[in-house]
Amino acid sequence: MATQTEQQIASAEEHGAHNYHPLPVVVSSAEGAWMTDIEGVRYLDMLAGYSALSFGHGNTRLLAAAKAQLDRVTLTSRAFHHDRFGEFCTRLAALCGKEAVLPMNTGAEAVETAVKTARKWGYEVKGVPEGTAKIVVARNNFHGRTTTVVSFSSDHEARHHFGPYTPGFDLVPYGDLTALREAITDNTVAVLIEPIQGEAGVLVPPEGYLPAVRELTRERGVLFMADEIQSGLGRTGRTFACEHEEVVPDVYILGKALGGGVVPVSAVVADWDVLGVLRPGEHGSTFGGNPLACAVAIEVIALLESGEFQARAARLGERMHARLAELVAGGGAVREVRGRGLWAGVDVDPAFGTGRELSERLMDRRVLVKDTHGSTIRLAPPLVIGEEDLDWGLDQLAAVVG
Repeated sequence: MATQTEQQIASAEEHGAHNYHPLPVVVSSAEGAWMTDIEGVRYLDMLAGYSALSFGHGNTRLLAAAKAQLDRVTLTSRAFHHDRFGEFCTRLAALCGKEAVLPMNTGAEAVETAVKTARKWGYEVKGVPEGTAKIVVARNNFHGRTTTVVSFSSDHEARHHFGPYTPGFDLVPYGDLTALREAITDNTVAVLIEPIQGEAGVLVPPEGYLPAVRELTRERGVLFMADEIQSGLGRTGRTFACEHEEVVPDVYILGKALGGGVVPVSAVVADWDVLGVLRPGEHGSTFGGNPLACAVAIEVIALLESGEFQARAARLGERMHARLAELVAGGGAVREVRGRGLWAGVDVDPAFGTGRELSERLMDRRVLVKDTHGSTIRLAPPLVIGEEDLDWGLDQLAAVVG
């Protein structure tokens, strides 16, 4: 007779579109950094919903904010004002050191919003001829999976058979300032990059690259748009990954952790000289900036305003990277480790196994991670993870790769 897990997976496979290939675990509850499956087995979550769950499963402050709002009003649409919107925009703008906020729902929506805004800014402020605006992006990027976004992806799996593709994008190697400088023309309106490339394997650019991008974009009259959807809001030990090199972009693109793992919340944050190009009717979202989303996001911002989670990510990140460095130095299966804060990409010798196989071995030891690009796994535990739990999870990794 099939187990509950087998029954649930069979039902999902029969009726759910196969756009994901999840590990064979069926979660039924979660708290903090731990998830429990329908058989009652507990697993340490070392992925945190790709950083959407940075503040942990079932965070009491976030759930309380959501529950209180559920009893009042959840949606008005932006056809009307509501009493949580102003506070959300004001506090998020202050957190980012900017003047204006345009809320959406998902990260991909926020990227699309930033692309539209940059093009309109290019035509109306920079004076680029209509229909000629270009945006420079980095190879191996991950900004979402909409038709426009995959149009500037270099990932064959993300692009194949989804054309025709949206024009207007120039790809350059990540971290290559010379290539970026050569790609910028008079029709370039923006440079869109991840301060740390997440899906590519947590790739940190060369030291000095981000400040040089900031200087170059200022010099050429081009917007610097930082996709901090995964890297932002405490993950790397700072509020934003750009802060590690004291860089302030023209546009922040935020998502994932902004909704606390409770509701999808994303936003484009910039000054009025950028976001001011949008006028009523030119862009919108029925659910963007809804009362429930704003209530949760306000509490997320409050958590970040204390600085506690940024400091915790920095401290525990040092602990995690020290342990991972030992695995590299040990001459075993781990070849390279990259990352910042509580975020790491771990490359394993392909002869040892694929990233998927490594993830399955860790699952058997009750640790949940996600593979990417061959023999790489990503570690991104919730920022609330305890030291002992983090050490235990890393012990399991060491046992698997040893």
